[in-house]
Amino acid sequence: MMGPSHALSGAAAWLAGSWALDHFAGYGQSPLTVAVGATVCAGGALLPDLDLSGKVTRNQGGATVARTFGVFSLFAAEVIEKISLGVYTATRLSRDPRRNNGHRTFTHTLPFAALVGWGTTALATHYGKWAVVGIIFFMAGLALRGLFDGWAEKAGWVIVTICSGVIAWLTAAMLPGDRGYPMLGFAVGVGCIVHLLGDIITSAGVPILWPIPTGRRMWRMVGVPNGLAVRVGGKVETIVLRTAFTVIAVVSIAAMFAPGLLHRFEFDAWADSAP
Repeated sequence: MMGPSHALSGAAAWLAGSWALDHFAGYGQSPLTVAVGATVCAGGALLPDLDLSGKVTRNQGGATVARTFGVFSLFAAEVIEKISLGVYTATRLSRDPRRNNGHRTFTHTLPFAALVGWGTTALATHYGKWAVVGIIFFMAGLALRGLFDGWAEKAGWVIVTICSGVIAWLTAAMLPGDRGYPMLGFAVGVGCIVHLLGDIITSAGVPILWPIPTGRRMWRMVGVPNGLAVRVGGKVETIVLRTAFTVIAVVSIAAMFAPGLLHRFEFDAWADSAP
């Protein structure tokens, strides 16, 4: 799927999961905590595509996520793509084809999702609020680049970077103490997994079974048959799926916060009318 669809699916998954926890487990969260989680999960849903690099010197090409912070993120994507290709080459079996790029290899696996999720939590726990600010800054940038792709393309990476910094600063100023660190890593990991599920429904697929060898192949791409696959950039993705993700997100937000707002409004109205 395209970047905007990945980001929107990540936000929708987090919001729906937050509503489910609230409704079935009684685990309520503040609007700020839900917003931070949805933002980080939306950014995490773009993270695997950092293995698709572009032209660093000209700030061109690459995946949506690779252009978030201009040449800086393009350079990071170049490094990650080479690392992914190295992992592929080092672990490929006899029936795995030779490749000259690392797209849809290591960063499109469950171990990668677990690794970045664990790493995010460890970083935030060990270094505290400064690490949280950095994580939110980075993930907010990815989320902005994905959710508002048209605006981000016109505004340019400098504006996106400034907006990401403002979001991180405001969040750090309002978040209490040392709460929420485990949830940051969980949100990143969930976002990566949502990305994998999104790519599985395309014909290209992802190596979801890695590192389990199957039929003398370590990097078997798992996807749906061509007749059922979602065409990248087609109407099913851009209209049907994005509409569904948007509805899920809006309904989840309403289900979590509308009852409380309505109750408060009714209480305020009663208090104003009381003698």
